[in-house]
Amino acid sequence: MNDQIRTKEVRLVGPQGEQVGIVSIDKALQLAADVDLDLVEVAPTARPPVCKLMDYGKYKYESAQKARASRRNQQQTVIKEMKLRPKIDKHDYETKKGHIVRFLTAGDKVKITIMFRGREQSRPELGRRLLDKLAEEISDLAVIESAAKQDGRNMIMVVAPIRPKGEIKGGGRKGRDRDESAADEAPAEQAPAQADAPAEAPDEQPES
Repeated sequence: MNDQIRTKEVRLVGPQGEQVGIVSIDKALQLAADVDLDLVEVAPTARPPVCKLMDYGKYKYESAQKARASRRNQQQTVIKEMKLRPKIDKHDYETKKGHIVRFLTAGDKVKITIMFRGREQSRPELGRRLLDKLAEEISDLAVIESAAKQDGRNMIMVVAPIRPKGEIKGGGRKGRDRDESAADEAPAEQAPAQADAPAEAPDEQPES
């Protein structure tokens, strides 16, 4: 940029992208100074190098803003892993399925691994049957991104959430907020009945 450019001549591009042509580096620097802009080398490997007149500080700021916006718009998906045995008992199965449901609801993908040991390796259908059952039971939350396949002693399937990351199903925080609001309003409806009871007492005093 500017005095750091070490070449005798450059192909100059104006601030609006217009082609100025090949000029000496001294003339290019003078033109930059005349319009209070920087001379920035944008294609150093070209012959001659291509330089552009620009406000370099403004260019860096706008580039940083675009990069931050791009990062915000990118949806970062995390892949969780859940390991099961082909002969898992019902309680452990339901527990692990609950974890998978929680991961999917949070918007994360899940890698489900069936681990075979010993003679279990000769019964791959046990693992496939278990994965098929699990996929069917979570079909309202997930789609199969990578079908079940054997990987050494393991069988692996990857499922991805149907809902976007961060979207919470009914009964989540919003549901709890509605329940809390209803609970707060309930006592308010009963309060007038309790306040009316002592109001008749003063009318009975003069009769006695």
